[in-house]
Amino acid sequence: MLYTGFLFARMRKSFHLFLILLLAGTGFSQDARLAEQYFQDGEYEKAAVLFNKLLDQNKSNNYFFNRLTESLIYQDKMSEAEAIAKKQLKSFPDDAANYVVYGTLLEKKGEPKLAEEQFLKAIEKVPHDRGKITSLAGSFINMSKYDLAIEVYEKGMKVFNDQNMFPYLLADMYRRKGDVPKMIQYYLISLDADPQRSVPIQSIFQRNFQPSDYTELQKQLYAAIQKKPAAVHYPELLQWAMLQVKDYAGALRQARALDKMLDENGSRIFQIGQIAKSAQEWDPAIRAFEYITKEKGPQNSFYIESKKEGLACKRNKIKLSASPTSQQELMEVEQDYETFINEFGKNRNSAVLIIEYAELEALHLNNIPKAIRILDELINIPNLQRPVLAQAKLNLGDYYLIQGEIWESTLLYSQVDKAFKEDQLGEEARFRNARLSYFNGDFTWAQKQFDILKAATSRYISNDAIDLSVFILDNMKGDSVAEALQYFAQAELLAFQNKFEESLDKLDSILYVFPEHDIHDDVLYQKAKIYRQLKQWDKAIPIYETIMEKYQEGIRCDNAIFELAEIYDFQLKEKEKAKELYEKIFIDFSNSTFAVEARKRFRVLRGDKIQ
Repeated sequence: MLYTGFLFARMRKSFHLFLILLLAGTGFSQDARLAEQYFQDGEYEKAAVLFNKLLDQNKSNNYFFNRLTESLIYQDKMSEAEAIAKKQLKSFPDDAANYVVYGTLLEKKGEPKLAEEQFLKAIEKVPHDRGKITSLAGSFINMSKYDLAIEVYEKGMKVFNDQNMFPYLLADMYRRKGDVPKMIQYYLISLDADPQRSVPIQSIFQRNFQPSDYTELQKQLYAAIQKKPAAVHYPELLQWAMLQVKDYAGALRQARALDKMLDENGSRIFQIGQIAKSAQEWDPAIRAFEYITKEKGPQNSFYIESKKEGLACKRNKIKLSASPTSQQELMEVEQDYETFINEFGKNRNSAVLIIEYAELEALHLNNIPKAIRILDELINIPNLQRPVLAQAKLNLGDYYLIQGEIWESTLLYSQVDKAFKEDQLGEEARFRNARLSYFNGDFTWAQKQFDILKAATSRYISNDAIDLSVFILDNMKGDSVAEALQYFAQAELLAFQNKFEESLDKLDSILYVFPEHDIHDDVLYQKAKIYRQLKQWDKAIPIYETIMEKYQEGIRCDNAIFELAEIYDFQLKEKEKAKELYEKIFIDFSNSTFAVEARKRFRVLRGDKIQ
């Protein structure tokens, strides 16, 4: 606050210096400079003497008149100031600015009604001079008399017989008054006069609008489009307004209309698709990308990227949407992948899409043999990029493991480990090999590998390694056989192999066979994860809540809270509930590996700007 005041004072002093230099060119250089200096220093008596002299020499100078009356007011010489004001009005009865000075004087004397009369006389005297009109309105703005400033602009439009003369300035007045409909009305008139103002007007709306104000903007834009259907700036602003309220389907409609109207190449459609994709609004994103592929054709510069982005959105919709995907939808996406691969061939450029295609077959259509065939063909394509080849082998190793071919699986993991010894892909391969040993019941070796992987460069690998290392140690204490742990590892393998019912049965048997074992919270946590994977939120949520309530000291509590927060955040869209859970993690579990991410997501939901 102190800095702002200091800055304002510096700006004011610079402005007054500018005035003095300006006056220096009028023939009153020395006296004008000295009078202004006295005024700035608070020596109002000396300033009044000089400004009186200057006004005698140039009787129509509003600035000298204004400064003289101000100097007298500061000395409490109200009668003298009023006499000078009346004399000035008599000498120059058509100068509107003089009435404002007199009105200000009367207001300071405590005579508001008389002051108002003078202000209205000033408006009556509005001249046929655009500069003087804006200066007169500026005088009222400086006194926060926005209604009077509006009257000045309106009178000015009558004087010039031009109703579109001051729309931008009128819009600013209504903004200051908080009259949103009028503000929008005049900004749209201003935009029509100069479409280049679109970006500044958008910035003003963003700074001043409440969410509900965008409804009024859209209403006025629809009316404006009906009146002027050929005006491009209106639908462009409407598209922008719809994006501000996350109406991606509406924004896409406007973008399509503009694309056709202007015979464009689909660039704005592609941009809408990207924005909707980032917001995880899959359906409008898919429609945007499909518009380009279907309407623009293969010759379009956005065609290939739109094909890829459309597939990515469909894949993400399967993974991230709140409801399970129907078999029919899955088969349609499968057909899309096959069409793309047939169109562009199996080569290094389509390799990533082929990996995604195999993942769809393995994890969603449960066709493991087909997924294995797809990746077996891919890894034999020459000149594949090494990281892409490595990812294909890691996924292929997983699919062999799902099929129960452990030797093939560990061989592929080891190949990637060897090829990327110092790389994150190598860490991922070592983690998967250690997990395979864990599934097989070789807990001692697996735990040692997880312990090493705690220092992995990837935070996700590190966090998972820490979890599994602690879990194994916790459940092997004093138990050379670790029978409950063996049951649990088998249940996890069954879930990994998409045998969810068998996995749930195995987990239930642990609760029955080992009723007093400490592994119970882990069993509940694993059940919740399975229901989450199946998108059965009504079953997953109560289990996560049970862990929160009954196992607050257990190693799974922070995991449960974080995953529950993600369900509310990303699937159920209950942002307030998600925010509460994220906050609970970084406050009650500050040492958790999820604390940093939870704080970040909490701040995003709170509306903070994250750098």
